[in-house]
Amino acid sequence: MVQVHFTSHLRHVAPGGAVTASGSNIREVLADVFARHPAVKGYVLDDQGRVRVHIAVFLDNEHIRRDILDHPVRADSELYVMQALSGG
Repeated sequence: MVQVHFTSHLRHVAPGGAVTASGSNIREVLADVFARHPAVKGYVLDDQGRVRVHIAVFLDNEHIRRDILDHPVRADSELYVMQALSGG
């Protein structure tokens, strides 16, 4: 099972600590998490079902920037979902 972690900035809607989820790609893993924690979906995905621009996704210590939701995962993967920081 994939271990999914959410940044503390999302903890008001996301589960605290890691949760396990199944799927063959990030889309399926997140769908599994959203089925159990529906409030977090609107913070991670936009109305078209794409990862919001202010969300950063890391899979096994790699920042995933393209085709995020279709990126394959392994059963022992770790997925981190966090708010991206920007500034000037």
